[in-house]
Amino acid sequence: MKPTQTINWKPFSEKHKRYIKNALRCKMSVAEGSIRSGKTIDNCIIAAAYLEKCKDKIHLASGSTIGNAKLNIGACNGFGLENLFRGRCKWGKYKGNECLYLYTQTGEKVVIFAGGGKSDSYKKILGNSYGLWIATEINEHYDSDDSRESFIKVAFGRQVASVEPKVLWDLNPCAPRHRIYEDYIDLYKTTYLGGYNYEHFVLADNYSISAERRREIEAQYDPDSVWYRRDILGQRTVAEGLVYLQYADDPDVYDARGEEDGVFVTNIGVDFGGTGSATTFVCTGFTKAFKYIIPLYSERLDEELNPEELNDRFADFVTLCYNKLGRPMNVYADSAEQILIRGLKRVALQRGLPVQVHNARKLPINDRIRLVNKLVAQDRWRVCRGAQTVKAAMCEALWHPKKDDERLDDGTTDIDTLDAMEYSIEPYFNELSRS
Repeated sequence: MKPTQTINWKPFSEKHKRYIKNALRCKMSVAEGSIRSGKTIDNCIIAAAYLEKCKDKIHLASGSTIGNAKLNIGACNGFGLENLFRGRCKWGKYKGNECLYLYTQTGEKVVIFAGGGKSDSYKKILGNSYGLWIATEINEHYDSDDSRESFIKVAFGRQVASVEPKVLWDLNPCAPRHRIYEDYIDLYKTTYLGGYNYEHFVLADNYSISAERRREIEAQYDPDSVWYRRDILGQRTVAEGLVYLQYADDPDVYDARGEEDGVFVTNIGVDFGGTGSATTFVCTGFTKAFKYIIPLYSERLDEELNPEELNDRFADFVTLCYNKLGRPMNVYADSAEQILIRGLKRVALQRGLPVQVHNARKLPINDRIRLVNKLVAQDRWRVCRGAQTVKAAMCEALWHPKKDDERLDDGTTDIDTLDAMEYSIEPYFNELSRS
């Protein structure tokens, strides 16, 4: 195959040049800092240079989910592996895993893409020996003291037999006491053998982003939020106080005043109740080009329901939404409850409800929180009168006072409604995150 090159490269800052140069001679490199600062692009470039000449055939690319890995490492806004090897690569399968086949100067290489965010994610990467491990958002990968179940520990273990092991990580800052720092990133600065390379980046380090564009990106955040300090300032910061601070400061500003008339897609999120929790339904609408995201109707059922009662209440809620909106809907329900989901599918079929029932994606909770806060800061979030439980839940949501980066879930706040709300917007997570 004839290689082609159509990537429009911009100048690299001295910090980026230093990081890339050092990474080529180090076995492990970590890029931390603000969003859009060029961290992942650097690691993709380093990975491509390594893959051209390395002796190992099988390699690993991971993210919090496999979709995240393919988006950030495979595509990477036109600078990912599929672009760097354009004309010399193809997507396919390797022993049941999604992968990118590369045709390099030293033969065929296989990069397996995997999600690492769940407690059982390690199972997908067993059975192979990996040369390169490139990971994006490493702090969102599952880790534990049990080396048999920790995705991070298992991935390291899979490199033991490698001829030329190499590790490339990137992350946005998180809580200062997060175990990713204490057990790995900061610890390795003094203990890692084989060459350790660390660099911290901010938006200004990315020369492809103009000052005007930087201001636009910064304007998408509440300056008082933890996400502004992490994503924009690149600081390791503890999350504390109100989760949706900007919204809770003046929730009436985000009341819908006719924007709901432009809704063209509608989803329903369902969170099932149990011991100490409620069953919740949230119907969310999206206007054209995702200009506005609008919780339209919501319901919280505090009473304990048997499966038949749950199905009846679900059918009533769907009927209410359909009578108001006059359009078919997709339903996304908590995937941990497959028996209850089958009940929803059965009642939808029996009663001819205009819905398709799916498993919720259940992305990392803090990714969902970050997205909603971003939409609020962009003035694209509206809440209708029929979704007052959503309004109340957003106003009272708190960070856990004793656990870093964890939303308080002790029964004093309405986490159930927030879960259902988030399930309803997750299907468009990538589109909403890019806008």
